[in-house]
Formats: sequence, C-alpha cells, structure tokens
Amino acid sequence: MQTTTFESINIRSLDFEKGEGLLPVIIQDDGSQKVLMLGYMNTEALQKTQEEGRVTFYSRSKKRLWTKGETSGNFLTVKAIAKDCDNDTLLIKVEPVGPVCHTGTDTCFNEKNKGIHFLSKLENVIQNRKNNPDGGSYTSSLFKKGINKVAQKVGEEAVELVIEAKDDNDALFLGEAADLMYHYLVLLAAKDHGLEDVIMELKKRQK
Repeated sequence: MQTTTFESINIRSLDFEKGEGLLPVIIQDDGSQKVLMLGYMNTEALQKTQEEGRVTFYSRSKKRLWTKGETSGNFLTVKAIAKDCDNDTLLIKVEPVGPVCHTGTDTCFNEKNKGIHFLSKLENVIQNRKNNPDGGSYTSSLFKKGINKVAQKVGEEAVELVIEAKDDNDALFLGEAADLMYHYLVLLAAKDHGLEDVIMELKKRQK
C-alpha cells in the first residue's frame, strides 16, 4: 500500500448515475502530461484508489475491480485526482511504473511517453533532498552548505561547459552540460523556484 499524499475527491460529489454507476477516468502522466489510457471506475474502485494510492478500475468485461498492474507489476501511482465541471469524469495524474498498455507500449494510444519531462522528475528528487535531508546525498550536502556554495557550483559548471564547447569531444561537452543543468535546478530549488517559474518568465518576453 502506498502513502497517499494527494487530495482525495468527495465521492458523494460525483454523478455516477449518469454513467449507470460508472465514471470515465482519464489517466495522465504527472511528469510528461501525456495521456496514457482511459478506464472506468465505480464508487468502490475510486475508494480503493484513494485509500491505496494506486489506480484501481472497474472492469466492464470481467465485472469486477482490477488494480492496474496487479498481474504485470506496472502499477499507476496516484499523484493527483480532479473532477470535471459536470462531476461525471475524472482526471487522475499518475507516475507509471513501466509500460501502461497490456501490449507493452508506453500508452494505450501507441505513443511514446518519453522526453524532457524527466527534468520534472529530477526537480521532484531535488526538492525531496531539500525537504528531507539525507546524510549520504550530494544534493542534500549542497543545500546544507548554503546558497553561496550552490551558486558557486553553477558558476564553476558554466565555465567548464564553455571550455568543453570549444573542443570536439561530444561526450565531455554533454557531461558538463548535464552537470550545469543539475546544479542549475538545485539553485532554483534553493531559491524556492522551479523550471515552471523560469518558463513563465520567458513567456512574458514573447512578442
């Protein structure tokens, strides 16, 4: 059983009657925002989902509850639940453990669920190291040393990236680029900001 950290939905506020006891449920990756699949829930499935923090559907063919991943191990860990304006559809944001579709693909729409969203997951890890320091974590040690040290590391990595940019060694260049990105994310977290804040600032500059 997972530890639930999301805000639960009041089951009584939902209109199950419209769908003859079932609600359509859109499953979306919390990191990539990619739509992964569509399923259905009755009240029991939703209650189980909220209690355990893993998505459980109602199977219309088998006429029973089924937890996604109960056979494959590819569970859907719940990150957020929202209802639509008519209270008859749910949107559940998840962290998938492995491929979502039973065919082995990332999504039930045969789409790849990969990309820059990894940065969102990395931001979450960094924030967790800040909020829950780990004595063996390099990230936690950076936060412990203070903002001056974090900012210094960003400066150092930026210089090293510039140096590698002048050569033709792609491996070293990408390695320094990764180091700079990581320390940049740590600096943002130290200042209580994230990539979304930077994106919003960039959008303000669009003409």
